[in-house]
Amino acid sequence: MKILVMNAGSSSLKFQLIDMENENVIAKGICEEIGGKSRFKYKVPGREDYKCESVFANHGDALRFVLDTLVDKEMGVIASVDEISAVGHRVLHGGDKLSGSVLITEEVKAIIEECCDLGPLHNPANLKGIVECEKIMKVPQVAVFDTGFHQTMPDYAYMYALPYEYYEKYKIRRYGFHGTSHRFVSGRCAELLGKAPEEVNIVTCHLGNGASMCAVKGGKCFDTSMGVTPLEGIMMGTRSGNIDPAIIPYLMRKGELTTADEIDKMMNKKSGMLAVSGVSSDNLEVSIKAKEGNERCILTQKMYCHQLIKIVGGYICAMGGTDAIVFTGGIGENTPLYRSYVCEKLAFLGVKIDEEKNAIRGEELEISAPDSSIRVFVIPTNEELVIARDTLEIVEGLK
Repeated sequence: MKILVMNAGSSSLKFQLIDMENENVIAKGICEEIGGKSRFKYKVPGREDYKCESVFANHGDALRFVLDTLVDKEMGVIASVDEISAVGHRVLHGGDKLSGSVLITEEVKAIIEECCDLGPLHNPANLKGIVECEKIMKVPQVAVFDTGFHQTMPDYAYMYALPYEYYEKYKIRRYGFHGTSHRFVSGRCAELLGKAPEEVNIVTCHLGNGASMCAVKGGKCFDTSMGVTPLEGIMMGTRSGNIDPAIIPYLMRKGELTTADEIDKMMNKKSGMLAVSGVSSDNLEVSIKAKEGNERCILTQKMYCHQLIKIVGGYICAMGGTDAIVFTGGIGENTPLYRSYVCEKLAFLGVKIDEEKNAIRGEELEISAPDSSIRVFVIPTNEELVIARDTLEIVEGLK
């Protein structure tokens, strides 16, 4: 069975075609700048990457272009679109009504739309991708939610100390994100430990332009660092992460911020590494400048590490200990400095890493020393495979 995995953004469409017989990626790519002069990038294992410019007026145009490419005589990988048995969609927010992956129905689409207030940057685009796909492809569609894995958190972990009526009226609570990533790497870590997921506690660190940590207790999410939106937690590429909430009314009284949109843009688009470093939201660029002695870039790295270790250490305490720590995501997989810092700060618990192994980038490897009290892994994430597996399970259940 071949499954198409889709991730529709506001002006982009990422895709992977996966053969579920061997879980191999047959082709993947992205349509960018949908709505105007667009770009298309396409990769097939064993072939030279393909890029071109086109004009995609909407997500439907982009999807048609993708499907045409997949069956093209020269560039294609399948003989017919009919070889695609189902489509799995990444959807950001399922609120508290959708806690697992589901077959997409009119009711499911209505709930995704209801959650647009909670995920205004992603849910409308995700829904648009679903609707366009339904128009073009008459196969089962499955929604896999970024928030899904975190719905096992206890109420004392997901509630905020705000007037309770806000939870009752607006469902304001911690939801968490990167759920498919945390689910994949924690499951893979349990395999590497040679145990069942329910037998181990794991702290997973998904570090990228967006970053979140998760306390996985007995195979289930116990706590996570992101909240109602992906803004909460540690500083990120352009997101502020946790701040004193009183800063916002203070800046409003000073005339720096006047509208909700200005506040949202400042905290989501103009903060984080970009704001502190004054150089870039890209960790690689910040790291290069830090090595050159740029003080604000050095400060950025110190802040990032300090915030990271506070959450990791807190989760270890909250779970009563952990069997392993996992680093994943673009930064987690490729930045030895941050991994080394976290483990150095946990040395008092007996954590030790092999710095030679820690030098690796983008590969699955245990980097802890043989006598480390807690095992430490780098595990590249594979969110698309999680989506494809869930889609396969749901579709096979229809037979």
